[in-house]
Amino acid sequence: MKVDYQLAFDLAPVGLVLSRNRSIVDCNQHLCEMFGATREQLTGQSFLILYPSVDEYERIGARMIPILNTKGLYSDDRIMKRVDGHSKGETFWCHVTGRALNRSAPHEAGIWTFEDLSSRRPVTAELTAREREVAAHLMDGLTSKEIGRALVISHRTVEIYRARLMRKYKASTTADLVHKVMAG
Repeated sequence: MKVDYQLAFDLAPVGLVLSRNRSIVDCNQHLCEMFGATREQLTGQSFLILYPSVDEYERIGARMIPILNTKGLYSDDRIMKRVDGHSKGETFWCHVTGRALNRSAPHEAGIWTFEDLSSRRPVTAELTAREREVAAHLMDGLTSKEIGRALVISHRTVEIYRARLMRKYKASTTADLVHKVMAG
């Protein structure tokens, strides 16, 4: 039996993207549905179109380079933005995993998967870009020092963002905060 790889790509149960220099070369139907866009709207576009802010696009892009250089793989949970349709501009939690086809030039070409986490982790509080990054690392169980190293900021700055998150979510402990962020 011959395997139809194009059909497998198109109908995969996760969003799939083939990228070149952080632009979408091709994507599957699931990704289009997830972001509320057509393949024509996404193909040829920078990944920036899927991010809530330019700042997050740039910081995450820079943060993944050394990891892709070393491991060839990168994954995280992050807030993304719907592109079009009735949910245009809506933010949602997304699990993103990628593979660089050339470790020495990780953004040159890659294969990426996107999984919509909104049914398990809705976004309810209005968060800044940095608060979203800190929240994502908190959910991974990282300490303030580990988050500071990952984001290249001081652990005291991380603690300030953690305090803001605790106020916004009305959480009394970090564990309570993580629970509330995950619950939405």
